[in-house]
Amino acid sequence: MNVSTTRPSGLLTFTLHAHLPYVVNHGTWPHGMEWLHEAAAETYLPLLRVLGNLERDGIALNCNLNLSPILLEQLAHPVFKAEFPKYVERKIVAAREDEAFFTTTGEAHYAETARFWHRFFTDALDDFNALGGDIIKGFRHFNDAGLIEIITCGATHGYMPLLGTDESVRAQVRTAVNAHIRHIGKHPKGMWAPECGYRPAGFWNYPVPNADGSPALPGFDRIGVEQALSESDIEFFFVDTHLVEESARIPSPYDLLHGSVASRIDEPFTYNENRRLYQPYYVDGPYDKRYATTIFPRDPRTGVQVWSGDSGYPGDGSYLDFHKKRWPGGHRYWRVTGPRVDMGNKEPYYPQEAAERVKGHASHFVHLVWQALQGGFNDSIPPVLCSPFDAELFGHWWFEGPMWLEAVARVLHDYPMGLELASCTQYLEQYPRAGFIAMHEGSWGAEGTNHVWMNPDTSWTYTHIYPAEIYTRDVCTSGKWKDGGLGERIVKQLCRELLLLESSDWQFLITTGAARDYAELRFETHSDQFNDVKSIWQGFEATGSITPGQEERLTAIELRDSIFVDIDPSFWIAGARQVRDSGRNPEDRASQTVPPAGDAAKHPPVHDVSATEVLKFRANA
Repeated sequence: MNVSTTRPSGLLTFTLHAHLPYVVNHGTWPHGMEWLHEAAAETYLPLLRVLGNLERDGIALNCNLNLSPILLEQLAHPVFKAEFPKYVERKIVAAREDEAFFTTTGEAHYAETARFWHRFFTDALDDFNALGGDIIKGFRHFNDAGLIEIITCGATHGYMPLLGTDESVRAQVRTAVNAHIRHIGKHPKGMWAPECGYRPAGFWNYPVPNADGSPALPGFDRIGVEQALSESDIEFFFVDTHLVEESARIPSPYDLLHGSVASRIDEPFTYNENRRLYQPYYVDGPYDKRYATTIFPRDPRTGVQVWSGDSGYPGDGSYLDFHKKRWPGGHRYWRVTGPRVDMGNKEPYYPQEAAERVKGHASHFVHLVWQALQGGFNDSIPPVLCSPFDAELFGHWWFEGPMWLEAVARVLHDYPMGLELASCTQYLEQYPRAGFIAMHEGSWGAEGTNHVWMNPDTSWTYTHIYPAEIYTRDVCTSGKWKDGGLGERIVKQLCRELLLLESSDWQFLITTGAARDYAELRFETHSDQFNDVKSIWQGFEATGSITPGQEERLTAIELRDSIFVDIDPSFWIAGARQVRDSGRNPEDRASQTVPPAGDAAKHPPVHDVSATEVLKFRANA
């Protein structure tokens, strides 16, 4: 479903970033699989319900929905599909027990809220079963129907500004594209750069030495994010507000015709200083600008209204309080009540009252969008407001969030002022970019820099990541793994462990303190497993075989971290990159590896892990 053929005054594009670090086979509660179960029950399935309601009434949310590759791997994992119904059934039983308790104590309202939770989780189980346990299939339906656009992310959410080799940046992108095609059936047009992290091309030094005390390698000229995305046929991504506000706009594309670097000059540019944050831009840089990538900047004002627990919608006194729970079931029976209200003074939650507040907040949000864009309503090219959020904010953190998204879509569907919802692709298919823009390095994290991921509490992680990235590149470049058998199997697992080691979630959880012990344990686990696989490879490289003990260890690691079954070690070969084929069918966007990457032909999985093996392994873990 596309936006209307009549020209709108302005457009709103929601971007929902759905992502969780890899938790399957790595703990259950309080950290681990419980995170995935909660997100599925409270965010992903409710979001599917919202999309279904809108589809029934002929309304499209038209959001850009990022399902990160590692989240897709988990939602498709046999362990999740087997364990999620058990989790939901426990929640249903807990609701029944709560109802019985509150009925006995004469607390009728709490008993009614317990019945509310019983219905909520029963609906979740029914929806999951109706999908045959395949949540991805549900989202794929709405993507295929044109009601949303599913985009991708870094394979394991690696924070690109701090990755230590160009090959690692490209491998995060290329592995992501392959996983997206495998799960969604189409090449992604957009990408959520993890943490909205951006780095331009230029000289870079390693910020820390190696863990063994040896000095870091010399600095080098590295590629920018825009080049890695452009090579893999990714058309757009998102950056934080300040990167555009502090950027240098390139005034004319004709100024960019330097040597063999061609600029994209086949369309008019529509730069307007008065709507600096409400127009997309091509990204400048030393790459092939015939295939320039586009950025959409984040709007700050509307973001505060949805993100802030103090001054935003989620902090409204009528909404469900996230923190106060009744144990052992973990259900919530209290509302926010007011700012900084003590836990003991939280008042009862009334779901119907909260649902009414959602309608008012949806109308208020649409009015804010109108205010932000009205200065450009008479422009020849309509302005677009980009509103990106973590998807798990809706439903998990802010319980009423999915209802609010649905209400916003309904308000805009009947809005008389010319505002419409559109995906980024829908906008770019109809309207030109504002021009080229050159940005400095940054993110949407605290201080707008790399600080959340590189600071005194996290820098030690990179002393392990950088030598692992370089070693993986050396092994893959040597080509000795290309035996179609055991060597390939070992190196594939080496690449998987590197990807998991690169996940930015570990540094984020350490810095925020949200689950520091778990994050440190997870990082050390993947570092140890990387080194175990490294040792196995070195033994194989020397003798052509591995010992029974090494075979057992390799199998255990494979079972535990069975992600990206089609992982391709050629992505890590020195200098490996994709080259676009402009003559290719747009729906068949697979790219080729250019020399010196050598033969990038995909090899069939050597050691597939069956569902039975995985479940058996988890039961014994």
